[in-house]
Amino acid sequence: MPDLPTPQNAAEAALFSECWDAVLSYADLCTSGSAAATQLATEAFTHGIHEARSATARTKNTGRRNPQLPRIPLLLNSVRTTAAAWEAHGQGHRLDPDLRLWLNSEKAARYTGPPLHRPVALRGLKDLQEPDAALLWLVEVEALPLPAVARRLGLDPVAAAEELGQVRTLFRDRCHRNHLDTPMDADCRSYARLLDAVTRSPGAETPEDLSRHLARCVECAEAAACLRLHGGGLPAALAGGVIGWGGLAYLERRRRAAEAGLSGGRTDAAADTGLAEIKEAAPRIGRTGLLVAAVIVSGLALTVSLMPFGTGDDRGVSARGDAADRRPVADPAVSSPAATTRVEGSLVSPGPVATGVDTGSKSDPEPQGTPSSPARATSKAPGSKGSKGSTKPSGSTEEPASCEVKYAVVDQWTDGFQASVTVTSAKALDSWRIGWAFDDGQRVTQMWDGTVAQDGSRVTADAKDYNKSVAAGGSFAVGFLGTWHDGNTSPDAFTLNGGRCTTAH
Repeated sequence: MPDLPTPQNAAEAALFSECWDAVLSYADLCTSGSAAATQLATEAFTHGIHEARSATARTKNTGRRNPQLPRIPLLLNSVRTTAAAWEAHGQGHRLDPDLRLWLNSEKAARYTGPPLHRPVALRGLKDLQEPDAALLWLVEVEALPLPAVARRLGLDPVAAAEELGQVRTLFRDRCHRNHLDTPMDADCRSYARLLDAVTRSPGAETPEDLSRHLARCVECAEAAACLRLHGGGLPAALAGGVIGWGGLAYLERRRRAAEAGLSGGRTDAAADTGLAEIKEAAPRIGRTGLLVAAVIVSGLALTVSLMPFGTGDDRGVSARGDAADRRPVADPAVSSPAATTRVEGSLVSPGPVATGVDTGSKSDPEPQGTPSSPARATSKAPGSKGSKGSTKPSGSTEEPASCEVKYAVVDQWTDGFQASVTVTSAKALDSWRIGWAFDDGQRVTQMWDGTVAQDGSRVTADAKDYNKSVAAGGSFAVGFLGTWHDGNTSPDAFTLNGGRCTTAH
């Protein structure tokens, strides 16, 4: 495993600490275990930093600007290319199975093929001046508060909102130009001018024929997402177009990290990443002259998994430019405990889970209703659509629910959706397993911050090593992508370690 590069100066040291947690967060999505995630992140980080330094040196030697992505998206691209190298050299078994399929598809080939065929968002961001591109990425994708981004980039915080608006417009212009430069058939060419006009006005309606075209043409749909600055779709367009696979999942993780106050290279939530020997022998990274190990910030990307999802609307967070519109950042020291290492394996059938509560011989039993709870507390057996609830024998006393669940659909499209499950436990937990039942045949296809298994309509999710400990009154969450066909109603029969949970409305 390669060693992390040594910062060349204090400014680069601070930059390293800010980028590492983003790189590890994406590497964690791309792999099947903590050791693989750490190795992928380390290799990608090292390769990306050397690439960035080489580009900077060429610019100084020639005096010409070398178009380059900002540091974080450049390093995320390095994660993707390093993962492709793993797949090509017989290490693909360490990657997420869905990523392997993507890497061997035409979708992945677009990111390394001819420049004019690459996604419009990737080309548009690269065409901006690097400080402008960094401003756009940090606000839209990393979801950092605008005043914090302004301070980081040396901008006037008062004028930062106006600067961001100008950068958004520049990005749109670059994307429009790149879309017109893309080789396209006559049908796409005939819609190019109409697409530009429709996306310029926030109140313009999309004509029916153009709507049908966008549903069939990937390139035009990607361009439309980048050209439409209103409506909050820009973060997803950037994340998907620049990163590629896993863009939406990464976007959600970074939004939650920003809300928890854990982004920006903080070193107060350290985790053991499996590189402890580097951390002890070669402390390097820090702020204001203090050198700490670069790997110490790897816990940031994983610690946010202990935080609950927010409103469930990515667009409402990332599209706001004015600091007055943003919610105050939570104190991470209060919000979540420090992270630990991540457990190996993904999408495997969960085994018995040790918990911090006494569950006896229960094995995810059918939940019991309670008349004292105003929230929905009835459920049904896995895979059934019969009557809900159950009847206890005469004289028995029903134990009150010790957990509350909030289920939120983050986004939904024709045959798929993204959702989150946030659980608040009244008791302290050493580990957890949550379960629920879908009513409409939905299937979970990918999950983060939990190990998923599904049997018919019944879904269970086990804790990862890094988020299994929960304080009394604390919350944890899992996010997932799924498919639906006949309907997408909210699930029920929520359980935590075999005990029933009430549902928050």
